[in-house]
Order: sequence, then C-alpha cells, then structure tokens
Amino acid sequence: MLFKTKSLQNYQLDSLDGEIGKFLEFYFDDTHWTIRYLVADTGNWLTGREVLISPYALVAALKKENRIAINLTKKQIEESPSLNSDKPVSRQFEMEYHGYYGWPSYWGGPSTWGFSHIPASDPDLLGASVEDVRDPDDRHLRSTEEVTGYHIETIDGKIGHVADFIIDDETWAIRYLVIDTRNWWPGKKVLISPEWIERVSWRESKVFVNLSRDVIKTAPDYVEEGLITRDYERGLFRHYGRDVYWAHERDQLTPSE
Repeated sequence: MLFKTKSLQNYQLDSLDGEIGKFLEFYFDDTHWTIRYLVADTGNWLTGREVLISPYALVAALKKENRIAINLTKKQIEESPSLNSDKPVSRQFEMEYHGYYGWPSYWGGPSTWGFSHIPASDPDLLGASVEDVRDPDDRHLRSTEEVTGYHIETIDGKIGHVADFIIDDETWAIRYLVIDTRNWWPGKKVLISPEWIERVSWRESKVFVNLSRDVIKTAPDYVEEGLITRDYERGLFRHYGRDVYWAHERDQLTPSE
C-alpha cells in the first residue's frame, strides 16, 4: 500500500507494552531512496535523545486508529544504542543499532535490504550480513522533514517544490515525491519518481530532475484525497515515457522464493 508521510502526523506509536510517543519524521537513504528509520517524538519518556525505529520493527500503520504498531518492547527501545538529537546518523551508530536488535544490515548485500527487496527480519532467511567496507562516518541518511520544501529544477528552469513523499509500506521505498507547482499553476500537484532525479544539491536545497517543465506541467494531476491506483501509476509512467518500477522489482526474489 502507498501512503503519504504527512498522513502519519500525530500518529501514536505503540510498542508491545504501551505507547512510546508519536511519529515525527523519517530518515531515508539518499542512494536507494528507501526509508531506513522512523523518528519518534517520545515526549518526556526519553528526554534528550532521538528514538529511531527501523522498518524491521514496524508492523502496520492503523489508519482508523491513528497509530503505528511496533514489534518491540519499551525496555528494548529504552536500552537500544542512544542517538543524541544533535548528532547525524553515522554508519558506526547503525552497525551498533542493528547489532543490538540482531537485524541484518541493509547495506550488506546487493539488494535494497541487503539480500532482500523487503525488510525481512529473519537473519536465517537472508544469510549472514556482509561487513561494511566504507568509512563508518560516510553518511547517506536524510530527513523527510529537511527535504520537504526543496525546490525542483528541471532541464529548463524551476517548477515548484517538494511537498510530501509517497511511501510503499512493503518495501519502504519512496515511490514518489509530491511536487507542488502552485507558483506556476495554482493548486496543481504532480508526482515524480526518485528514479528520475539526476542529483540533489543538499547545500542549495534543490532537486534536479532530467525532465522538462512542460512534461511535468502536463503530467496527471495528483489528488491527495484519492487512492493511487495501478491504472493511475501506469498512466503516470506512460506520460513520462518510463518503465514502471514493479517491472524490474518482480524479478528480485528473496532467498526463500
């Protein structure tokens, strides 16, 4: 299922033995454009530290109840490696974090989640994690809150800004960026895939896409109240002249298959 990041605002986070706080934002991998952690606002429970929850532990977002179920206890979360709010997420922290929970490293294999295209938490299913060979301080995690508002640069000029993210709750991939073009055409929002992003300038707060303004201008409207159906997605990819993302993902089988 696809959902918007902003639709989770103020969702309650429920561990196996009680509430731990509320949803704050996501950290995503800027190489694969995949969600790596949910950031929790724990209020007065764990003051002075950010609590990160990996998709390995996210059970479901329950829309009717405005809550997210987490397959961890409060004690597990409290005793997990501490990330102070004034520090970026380093690879060294991630290695300690994944080691604490016994989860395979998502960076330790050829696929989005190591040896799988989904965050399967059974290490026996995925095989042994491969040790990271990069600099442990080589950071590739970005905040959805930070990137919201980044300006979009096409091959022939500005077009709007990032308003939201559309996320796949099976793979936790960011499927689309919601682009607000109201500075050009009042009220119009469109979707673009991270696959069409040429580069991101973190210093300039800009996203560069290999698309023209006219192509984005004439793209199918994104209506926030409506569901994103497969027919809508096919039409979107047809408009942009690109292959649908599930065409190559269906061939990425997990070892159990």
